[in-house]
Amino acid sequence: MNRNFLAELKRRNVYKVAVAYAVVGWLSVQIATQVFPFLEIPNWIVRLVIALVVIGFPIALVIAWAFESTPQGIKRTEIAQPSLATSGENHRAWIYIAIIGAVLSMGLFFLGRYTAANKASASNDLANKSIAVLPFESLSEDKSNAYFADGIQDEILARLSKIADLKVISRTSTQKYKSAPNDLREIAQRLGVANILEGSVQKANDQVRVTVQLINALNDSHLWAETYDRKLIDVFAAESDIAQKITVALEAKLTGREKEDIQFAGTKNPQAYDALLRALALRNSSSRVDLEKQIEFSRHAVELDPNYADAWANLALTEIYKSQTPWRSEEQKERARTAAETALRLAPNSANAHKAMGLFYRYCLKDDRAALAELETARERAPNDGGVLEAVGLLERAQGRIQDALATLKKAADLDPLNAEIWIVLSLTYAGLRQFDEAHLMVDRALAITPDDIDTLAGKASFYQAQGDLNAAWRLLSPHPFPQTEWAGLIYYQQYYLQRDYDKLIAELGVYDLADKNLPPIIVLWVQATLGNLYLLKGQAELAAPYVEKVRRAIKELQAQNIVLPEIYRILIEFAARLRDRDQVEDEIAFILAYTRDNHWILPNSEYDAARGYAVLGDLEKALPLLQDSLAKPNGTTAATLRLDSAWDGVRNDSRFQKLANAKP
Repeated sequence: MNRNFLAELKRRNVYKVAVAYAVVGWLSVQIATQVFPFLEIPNWIVRLVIALVVIGFPIALVIAWAFESTPQGIKRTEIAQPSLATSGENHRAWIYIAIIGAVLSMGLFFLGRYTAANKASASNDLANKSIAVLPFESLSEDKSNAYFADGIQDEILARLSKIADLKVISRTSTQKYKSAPNDLREIAQRLGVANILEGSVQKANDQVRVTVQLINALNDSHLWAETYDRKLIDVFAAESDIAQKITVALEAKLTGREKEDIQFAGTKNPQAYDALLRALALRNSSSRVDLEKQIEFSRHAVELDPNYADAWANLALTEIYKSQTPWRSEEQKERARTAAETALRLAPNSANAHKAMGLFYRYCLKDDRAALAELETARERAPNDGGVLEAVGLLERAQGRIQDALATLKKAADLDPLNAEIWIVLSLTYAGLRQFDEAHLMVDRALAITPDDIDTLAGKASFYQAQGDLNAAWRLLSPHPFPQTEWAGLIYYQQYYLQRDYDKLIAELGVYDLADKNLPPIIVLWVQATLGNLYLLKGQAELAAPYVEKVRRAIKELQAQNIVLPEIYRILIEFAARLRDRDQVEDEIAFILAYTRDNHWILPNSEYDAARGYAVLGDLEKALPLLQDSLAKPNGTTAATLRLDSAWDGVRNDSRFQKLANAKP
């Protein structure tokens, strides 16, 4: 019986079909796994091809058993006439096909292995060419010269960041470690590098001694060491030599342009150089006082040498940063413009100049297209500058290119792994995609770096708020008093607002001295509008009345000065809506939608703020399209928020609203 069954399998060509199917199926899998990724075809299609090949095998065998190909077409095997022996050529054709398919399959298989091996080799090569420059130890007898060691470290990093064949960790991450630490291997592992540069600086009058040593932290071997004794103005040459010798020691390729860039000496004025180093030493401070000192030192440097492009670029960057604080002004914005344009005119190939110009377009002129063009040039000239990568990622996100933004921001995090800000930006990006598991993982990375930072804790709490878990958010927020910082304060406000604890909010906001001239006008506006709105929510219109005209007047004044903070328009629109002032609601909605229309990341929030205003007015017809748009876009609202937000109480029973509020995430 077994012999008859095997003979029947042979007669029905089941063997041939099985072999041919296996060869063609394997070839299909190799094409899917080796070729599809190169063509950027999604991985789910690759998995689908593999699944279809597996599922199709038994089906092919059943068909081969049940049917036979005859000159008259496909027929059931039982009724097909036994054919005469086929010619030798036809009989062997299937064997040729199988052999060709097998050869192609094996070729693709070994090509994949070869490609994977090359990728692994390239990855190891990059790891060997990775470096972190630790803070230099100041050996100067005059302790006030400590800034000089910080500045020298920053200048060496700036030169190394221009070399594409190296991976260079940003100063924000390396500054957390002292020079000559005990466990270099652990530091290298945390920073994701193989090599560490450490050194010391000693300054006395105009004499400078710089001592450096390059160490492979994985095997604790010393690769290179040098001591430089220079006049202050000749330190540029020492910095350039250090960068070049590092590239030689790590066997990194150095292009002609990169060699020219790292040899560039910014000034011949030692006092101007010293002033810039004082500014650079304060670069990573978030203190308002230190920001003003940075501006002062940078401005002094350009006064001493009006042709000092790097000093103009740093002056521009500090002025631009100040433009993002509540103390911004039109005059200050023009100072930023002048500094950025001067830096670019003096050094059209400078990464720092293009970075400054790009950030000026981004933050001062709100011209994202021009900003991205400048920052892409800066990235090309300084591929290891994590700050440039972060800025590019934020612009990609604003353009709606979220996956590109995530890839760029992850690259920035790789170059600056201990920079909490980048992990926060990544967490907010995932939260905007409503991928809250990833958002929590990212913000936890930030909290591991700055566990006591109230803004970061508040950011994590905001994710729980968006998920509708106010208890989890409260467990994070409750141990800390209501903060005065802008970002965390908004999250605390949102928590009490969603909990409908209006009395607590009134008590907390009552501590602000609105007559204090040091309190930025935009913060005064937010507090006034919030207090007025809270009194209306409590049914105390008489207590809200004093704020009505103050808020209307302040809005016009700040808009005229182009001082706009989109986040506060939620409360401005709600306040006007609770006053039943439809004209004011319409004006503010039109303004903020126009202001944010080109920013695909901020616009969905503005649409939600507008929808809330219409909902408070009871106009669900106008609210619904805006709400649906916000729910459908990244960084829009969530269904959980709709269920908690009191702005929707007036339309909560409408079936259309209920459908949106009860939608599954």
